[in-house]
Amino acid sequence: MSNRVLIVDDAAFMRMMIKEILTKNGYNVVGEASDGVQAVEKFKELSPDLVTMDITMPEMDGITALKEIKKISPGAKVIMCSAMGQQAMVIDAIQAGAKDFIVKPFQADRVIEAIKKTLG
Repeated sequence: MSNRVLIVDDAAFMRMMIKEILTKNGYNVVGEASDGVQAVEKFKELSPDLVTMDITMPEMDGITALKEIKKISPGAKVIMCSAMGQQAMVIDAIQAGAKDFIVKPFQADRVIEAIKKTLG
């Protein structure tokens, strides 16, 4: 199982944390992006099996990036990550096509559970 994952977060330490959790659990992190614009470019370039996407980022926020990615690939699997567990944002993300939602600070087992569930 080397599912290819793209990690998107404007905080380098968050990307590092997620990457560590994923690689320890046998996932292949194929790329990282620090904003929504980069996320869309990297998605086109890398065609990952899964994207972990922060919501609050400069340039383009995660929900807008999610919508752009869904235009490119309607079947794209995206899990949203955010420090703000605000209901409205969770609902927006799910309506825009997110498969799951992880609230920061995350527990490794919750991250893996969300990914396993999403990748099926």
